[in-house]
Amino acid sequence: MDSSSNESETTHDFPPYFKVYKDGRIERYITPERAELRLRIPTGLDPQTGVQCKDVVVSPQSGVSARIFIPKSINGPDHKLPLVVHYHGGGFCVGSPFAKAFHDFLVSLASQANVVVVSVDYRLAPEHPLPIAHQDSWTSMQWIATHSNGQGPEPWLNEYADFGRVFLAGESAGANIAHYVAVQAGTTGLAGPNIVGLIILHPYFGGKDPDKMISYMYPTSTWYNDPILYPEVDPNVSRMAGKKVLICVAEKDWLKDRGVGYSETLGKSGWKGSLGLFESEGESHGFFLFNPSSDKVGPLMKVMVDFINQE
Repeated sequence: MDSSSNESETTHDFPPYFKVYKDGRIERYITPERAELRLRIPTGLDPQTGVQCKDVVVSPQSGVSARIFIPKSINGPDHKLPLVVHYHGGGFCVGSPFAKAFHDFLVSLASQANVVVVSVDYRLAPEHPLPIAHQDSWTSMQWIATHSNGQGPEPWLNEYADFGRVFLAGESAGANIAHYVAVQAGTTGLAGPNIVGLIILHPYFGGKDPDKMISYMYPTSTWYNDPILYPEVDPNVSRMAGKKVLICVAEKDWLKDRGVGYSETLGKSGWKGSLGLFESEGESHGFFLFNPSSDKVGPLMKVMVDFINQE
């Protein structure tokens, strides 16, 4: 058999995310519009906002890490700020907190909302099949929780994070993960953090038809009976942590109906919290990452800031 054919033949192709070759290699697409999902930004001080960031290892065994952002307003260990735990989007297979698109968005959030942000760099599919991303994210939440008494391994979380005011947030695939972590926290009675609310941005959940890329990355899924993809079949949704949820959708987003459907699912589930739904007119999926100069980013950021800071 010609080995060169194995090197060039593809068995699966999921543009603009990745393709799989016959020999098992996985190659991610590099497109100009998605370059900012790959460009790594170093840690340090952001000169425009005064936000500082650092990277920390969450689990030496798995290699999972996180990036922590603290705003300029921090002025000593007695000054505690709300904590936002963030999970990035990217179809479960691209992106990281270190990539420019997510880094810049989180710098803005930390600065404008005056919060500490921890963004988890979970392992990506398909090399690490789903639900490993969800498991990594839940393990990371448990690691973050160890700082609740000020005795955790990371000084910034011990000194600056108010564990009485914790929010979970994510966009697209990351919104799916944020929901999963909130359900796990509520179901298991996670000790330490008081999860006040969730910010669910342009969420990905399962639709009417199976998604071929998700099926490839998540071979063990039962699909329509899978609570990770379909929260409406999860008997534990009513026990989800948090007392309020902000769901943000975009008018031209192909996933808009999933966000609206998620709001309806929570409303029918018996979960006792309050729901808010915000729509960005004329915009498409993840516009705040891919087009941060859009005049719709400001109103979206304001609704998130108000959601975090309102009592």
